[in-house]
Amino acid sequence: MAILQVNDLKKEYGKGDTIVTALGGVSFSVEKGEFVAIIGASGSGKSTLMHLLGGVDRPTSGGVIIDGNEIYKSNESELAIFRRRNIGIIYQFYNLIPTLSAEENIMLPRLLDNRKPDKEKLKHILETIGLTNRAEHLPNELSGGQQQRVSVGRALINDPAVILADEPTGNLDSKSSREIIDLLKLSNKRFNQTLLVITHDENIALQADRVITISDGFIVRDEAVRGGAVAK
Repeated sequence: MAILQVNDLKKEYGKGDTIVTALGGVSFSVEKGEFVAIIGASGSGKSTLMHLLGGVDRPTSGGVIIDGNEIYKSNESELAIFRRRNIGIIYQFYNLIPTLSAEENIMLPRLLDNRKPDKEKLKHILETIGLTNRAEHLPNELSGGQQQRVSVGRALINDPAVILADEPTGNLDSKSSREIIDLLKLSNKRFNQTLLVITHDENIALQADRVITISDGFIVRDEAVRGGAVAK
């Protein structure tokens, strides 16, 4: 059974003659542990798709099923809880709380959910992301790459069904970008973590198991990747 099922997902803005279609009817499924890259030109609809998959926005029509749950049948409060527990989101600009330390930012989803901190899990994540010695530092005391590592740790803390990463290397230099992608690949392999990454970087896309190409709100290609090249 697929961990993620997207059924004829549509998103429109405006009404009548001013209506703009951001997504025109997108359907696909993702198996547990799969690493999928989503690519497309600016304005293609890929970020809209990511927001809908993450429950950040609601579709005009269609559905998203995550781990057997149709997320848009929930009210806003229920959706917020589900998102916190089941979806890990990594943003281009980190979205860390500036007054919280690295470890507090990582633990934030659990604290918002009124769940006790899992010290062993936190220790393991800090070791995995290479920030054990920076755990008590504030975001402004960390480099961009280190801040993105914190956001990866935050996404992992609740063992989510799916991790969504929206241009996770878009604000980083090439060295930090490689480190973040290596970290995401590690979480994919070590924790069997299902991973969807929006990226404009072909080199990153070709490291995925599969590449979905979006154009003008539609999927135009959906292909497996084998040996560093897109399978025909």
